[in-house]
Amino acid sequence: MSKLKIVLPVVLLVLGGVYKFVLAKPAPAPKPKIAGEVYIMPKDFLINLKGGRFAKLNVALVLKEGYLPAGHAAGGGHEAAAAPPTGYGVNPQEAVVRSIITDALTDQPAARLQHEKTRKKLQADILKLIHHDTDVEVDDVLFTDIAIQ
Repeated sequence: MSKLKIVLPVVLLVLGGVYKFVLAKPAPAPKPKIAGEVYIMPKDFLINLKGGRFAKLNVALVLKEGYLPAGHAAGGGHEAAAAPPTGYGVNPQEAVVRSIITDALTDQPAARLQHEKTRKKLQADILKLIHHDTDVEVDDVLFTDIAIQ
C-alpha cells in the first residue's frame, strides 16, 4: 500500500508531462503588434507653420509586409541599381510621399503638432492622401521626432 502511494503520484506526473510536451497543441504564436515593416524616411522635414514658426520632424511609414524588396529593406541588394538622390531612401515614390507630407503640414498651427489628438488627425489625413495619390502600400504614418520653434 505504501508503494502505491509513491508510485501513483509519479505515474500521474509522468503522464501529465507527456501530455503537456508531446500531445497538447502548441500555443499559437502571438500576433505582432505592428504587422509590416517600419520604413523611416531618411531625410527629416523642415516645415513652415503659421505665425512664423517652424517644425522639424522625422516621419516613418508602416508599410505592408514585403512592399520593399528584401535587399532594399536591409540596405543592400545583389543587383546594381541606381542610387537614390542624397537624402532619399529606397522607396520609388518617396518624392511624392515627401511632397504630400510637406503640403499637408505647411501653414498648420503649431498646436496641431503639439497635441496628440490633433497630431493623430494630421497623420490620418496624410495616410488618406498617400493612399489616394500614390501606389505605396502604407498602413500608418508616424511622426517619430518633432521639434517646434
